[in-house]
Amino acid sequence: MALIHLDHVPETVKVNLPLNIILPDPGKMGDVPVAKRKVLYLLHGLGDDASAWQRYTAIETLAAAYGLVVVMPSAGRSFYTDQPNGQKYFTYLTEELPHYLVDVFGLAPRREDTLIAGVSMGGYGAIKAALLRPELYCAAASFSGVLSLEVLRVIPNDPRREEFTWLFGDLEELTGSEHDPAAWLQRAAKNPALLPRLFIAVSRQEDIYPLSGMFHAACQSLGVQADYHEEDGGHDWFFWDGQIRRFLAAILGPIPKP
Repeated sequence: MALIHLDHVPETVKVNLPLNIILPDPGKMGDVPVAKRKVLYLLHGLGDDASAWQRYTAIETLAAAYGLVVVMPSAGRSFYTDQPNGQKYFTYLTEELPHYLVDVFGLAPRREDTLIAGVSMGGYGAIKAALLRPELYCAAASFSGVLSLEVLRVIPNDPRREEFTWLFGDLEELTGSEHDPAAWLQRAAKNPALLPRLFIAVSRQEDIYPLSGMFHAACQSLGVQADYHEEDGGHDWFFWDGQIRRFLAAILGPIPKP
């Protein structure tokens, strides 16, 4: 495997962003060239960066086994949104970054070969990308995702309220806004056949445990199919390492034998 770390300044964000990419070794890829391999985008959570998945999970081993290209971008504390200050992290994730990978590495996977997943804030970003840009991905996963922003509105003493107000605007107006996962789902439910395959996983001991269940219930009421899984565990990489294995096995099958 090759691990590539680079820093670049996307036009959509206008600051230096780290980007980590795992590439399978050519000699172990059979007849499929790098440009045609399946690509998995992995999104980090609020307190992490592009290095988190590589540091805390077995993703490099999994990428080698499946022959996956893994793209791990950085998004700061942006919630993968296009921000009021002009930094467009969602546009970076769904438009500029894929074009960058084509231009620099020749990576141009088909929709059926492109997956996206994330933890916590990254789960929010992955589901947002899947519901608002369904033509890009065949499957998307949220692990312990922040799949409702109502929690920001109803907790008056949360010290992050000022940060989230700057990011999302008036928290009293979140419901139905462009930042509301329920609003994305309502929009996407108009054409459910066009959606990627959705996976939602959460552990029961998390503070935000109810959010994933609420989102799954909304999927069911709108006729949007989503695989839902919950088990004991924490809001941590022990849980998320197990879930990325589960997600890849569901989409790509069992880990191939050497």
